[in-house]
Amino acid sequence: MNIHAAALDAATEEEARAALELLRRWAKGATPEEVAALDPAIARLLPDAPLPNYPALARAYPEEFKVDEAYKAGLPDLQNGPSSLIRGARQHIEHVGISNFRLPIRFHRRDGGDITLETSVTGTVSLEAEKKGINMSRIMRTFYARAEEVFSLDVVEETLEAYKGDLESFDARIQMRFSFPMKVGSLRSGLEGYQYYDIAMEVVDTGGRRKKLMHLDFVYSSTCPCSLELSEHARRARGQLATPHSQRSVARISVECLPGQRLWFEDLVELCRRAVPTETQVMVKREDEQAFAELNAANPIFVEDAARSFCEALQAEPRVGDFRVVASHQESLHSHDAVAVLTEGGTFAAQSLDPRLFTTLVHGG
Repeated sequence: MNIHAAALDAATEEEARAALELLRRWAKGATPEEVAALDPAIARLLPDAPLPNYPALARAYPEEFKVDEAYKAGLPDLQNGPSSLIRGARQHIEHVGISNFRLPIRFHRRDGGDITLETSVTGTVSLEAEKKGINMSRIMRTFYARAEEVFSLDVVEETLEAYKGDLESFDARIQMRFSFPMKVGSLRSGLEGYQYYDIAMEVVDTGGRRKKLMHLDFVYSSTCPCSLELSEHARRARGQLATPHSQRSVARISVECLPGQRLWFEDLVELCRRAVPTETQVMVKREDEQAFAELNAANPIFVEDAARSFCEALQAEPRVGDFRVVASHQESLHSHDAVAVLTEGGTFAAQSLDPRLFTTLVHGG
């Protein structure tokens, strides 16, 4: 059979215009689904029409849709994709995970009772250079699996081991922050009130070595010894009334909890009270305020004295290994603060400090 060359020629412009007009007339009366079924590109021919790159999608939430195992298996998972998806340098990441994941957690008190506290959790693992990422929801699921347990550093360690295995990571870290209430008595009036202590529990697993750590912010009053002596000199020498300056101060105590006997939250608080007895007060009447003034006068303290006093108490505690003391006296005389950092052992030693470390020691009450 012969095929004429004319039959293979392209349509004329006039024929194309006629075909275009025909498509437009049809598309105007067709539904979006009908247009999409024929060719989604036809929608581009309609004046003032949107330019979809795919067929029209359902807009109603599918209440009845159920997910089965086969469907889940087919879902994309970019975080666990091949190394070819890595953006940036193929570099080992020391910590990757979640921060400020909050949930109510039960803790033991030293007296045998339990208390439930809102707890902020930070959980991280290391990430090898050839891995794209981690499934962060596994960290949260691991915590929820133990949410009904009474937490201690041992339970935190078990949780870390679980999600470290789930995420196939070499190193891992968990930190749990909360505000722990303790009832304290006034100095002379016999009143009682709750003092709240910012505490963090931490378990760190690095290079096959695991450490259990505890952090406490202890708030106290610091009376300047120099100012106290100058005030007394003004009274004696010139009969001039003067008052020494004192200020609210904060020490962040970080300790390594050694294996064996448990170091309770209350134990660490009481250790700080023995080291620096001028803890800020909760319930105060006039006789308590006078007592606090006398207590401060009996214990004037520079920031260097505070750091060394906490150090002495920590050195004498057999349940504590390495430790760090970060103290900030938020001066009422100066427009700047007086600060000190003291460490023992390699756990907390560092050549550089977080630039905002001392600003985090401001206690808001």
